[in-house]
Amino acid sequence: MPVSADTVPVKKAKSFPLYRTVAGFVRDPLLQLQRINEAADGELARLGLGASRPYLATHPDHVQQILRRESENFLRDGVFWRPLNRLMGTSILAEGDDWELSKRVLQPVFTTRNVNRLTDLMATAINDAVEKLRGQERAGRTVNGLPEMSRIVNETVIKVLFGDKISPVEADRMIPAFDQVARSIAYRFLLPFVPRVIPLPGDRSFRAGVKIMDETLFELVDRYRDDPGDGGDIFTVLCEARRAPGSGLTDTWVRDNLLAMFATSTETTTLALTWLWPLLNDHPDVSARLHEEIDRVVGSERVRAEHLHELPYVKQVVQELLRLYPVGWLFPRMATKPTTIGGVSIKPGETVLISPFLTHRLASVWERPLEFDPDRFAPENARTLHRYAYFPFGGGPHQCIGRHVFNVEAQMILTSILSRFRPTITHPIPAMPRIGATLRPREDIKLTLTPKAANEPPKPKEPQEPRKSQGSVAARTLSVNHEMP
Repeated sequence: MPVSADTVPVKKAKSFPLYRTVAGFVRDPLLQLQRINEAADGELARLGLGASRPYLATHPDHVQQILRRESENFLRDGVFWRPLNRLMGTSILAEGDDWELSKRVLQPVFTTRNVNRLTDLMATAINDAVEKLRGQERAGRTVNGLPEMSRIVNETVIKVLFGDKISPVEADRMIPAFDQVARSIAYRFLLPFVPRVIPLPGDRSFRAGVKIMDETLFELVDRYRDDPGDGGDIFTVLCEARRAPGSGLTDTWVRDNLLAMFATSTETTTLALTWLWPLLNDHPDVSARLHEEIDRVVGSERVRAEHLHELPYVKQVVQELLRLYPVGWLFPRMATKPTTIGGVSIKPGETVLISPFLTHRLASVWERPLEFDPDRFAPENARTLHRYAYFPFGGGPHQCIGRHVFNVEAQMILTSILSRFRPTITHPIPAMPRIGATLRPREDIKLTLTPKAANEPPKPKEPQEPRKSQGSVAARTLSVNHEMP
């Protein structure tokens, strides 16, 4: 139930007016957000963004209230959702009846039972995709981390989650088109209150990318609408729901959900694994421990689903990676009824922003919050965390239904690569990523792949001193991403 303003002392949120923050946002958006986060120190903050003055909630108690206890009051609606509504319409990223219907249709694909059924197929797809790196290694070439991680993830997801119904030609059209959309939506996402009639940088590129995605997806819907097969994949369940008597569903509804699921199931793993390599380069002790565990459990075998139970440190690395690089960095919510958060009165129609990116860096919640330390998620440490101190997949009713798939897929890909190679980055990369709908490196992350059989496992180096807030890649990253379904 909403907390009544009559029973809770009302106070003002910490205010950060535009005239005090605009220069910082222009120079370095991440640094400015970190300054606001540090200054607010878990209290509700109010951001001056010109025509919009949203609240920023980062304390785990406040996040839990919004995402769980008062989830029916705080909806995925309002000005900050406009760019995503244009892109993904009535999909699982919508609200209300549209969201409930899409979730009900898609849920069977992501049940634990079905994910377990798909893990052997996933392992085969991952091993086959990773093995293709052998050609690059034998030719003595460096590889570009982001495109290679994207290739591995997309080959896996298309085979496992989309029933292998997307051909290589169609994938080659969709992947760069979505990349174009993800980069060009940034200004509309950051300035959602600007009317569409006023052009912003990226608008033309956004429309061109959406056009390619639409052409490809509608062609696929037309092909499989009446004969989707009998598998437990996303294509099948969407098309079956579409053609059910009296469903009232349209090709556009199928397209919206296909785009939402393709985007979220590929981008998340691709970008997380891309940023792993600079982090391992900065933390050789973590890298050595990973190699030791994988060498001992997997050896020269192809990774299998049953290996994962014996790879606890691989799981911890993925969890810590998602602490620093959460699936989405910002979840907007709009209040529909009056309530209070942390003693601050919230009126209907006001927007509250939730940021895993910032909550995961609260010094009052995390020790050395900017340091990459997988031991945070050792069982004895993880069980002491507040439920909403760590929420890379959101929480409450809208928690990402694909989180189990991501965890299995990311762990398998990491293990498969490190069982074959010792990847090293060829040169340092700028810490600040390119801002878009998702986190992207400003420069290519070039990897040298050394065959594992050619080297002894590296010995752990002395642990490094914790990095200061501006001294590591992890401390200076910003992603602009929608909330995962």
